[in-house]
Amino acid sequence: MKIYTKTGDTGKTSLVEGTRISKSHLRIEAYGNVDELNCFIGLLADQEANRDRYPLLKSIQDNLFVIGSNLASDPSKKSANIPPVDASDIELLESEMDRMDLELPELRHFVLPGGHPAASMAHVCRTVCRRAERGVIRLADHDEVPDRVVVYLNRLSDYFFVLSRMICFEQKVEEVKWVPKKPAE
Repeated sequence: MKIYTKTGDTGKTSLVEGTRISKSHLRIEAYGNVDELNCFIGLLADQEANRDRYPLLKSIQDNLFVIGSNLASDPSKKSANIPPVDASDIELLESEMDRMDLELPELRHFVLPGGHPAASMAHVCRTVCRRAERGVIRLADHDEVPDRVVVYLNRLSDYFFVLSRMICFEQKVEEVKWVPKKPAE
């Protein structure tokens, strides 16, 4: 099977149900950002510090494929084969954050990305997730988007922040605190 079809050579692509739209359409931008996030999560999951978290991170990647499929569908021709984002997936992220928060020291400062390569990768995932969320919201301003997609992405970016802190805690490295410069006198 050839991977190239040449059907996108004119700057258009097909949604799941066959609708042709411009590759610069907000819908393509939205699911492209979700796809990029999924790639970065793969890098995060491959970090040794996340060996025990691999099943959860893989589950998140699966959920992002569901989200991408929802975003890659023409809302006027919704396919019955594409599952929705489930409320239990959002609840799982919340429970994981709550579990980690019980172990973490109280947050008393802003945190800069860094401290450990895996923590830094979690911050990359957090920021790419926020961009994906903004893209989905832009799309939702003009077209139909399932409500839970925005909620899931919002919760997921919070998860990556807490995860970055947890990684530093587990690896016994200090979080990189942001200390603002004092104003010149």
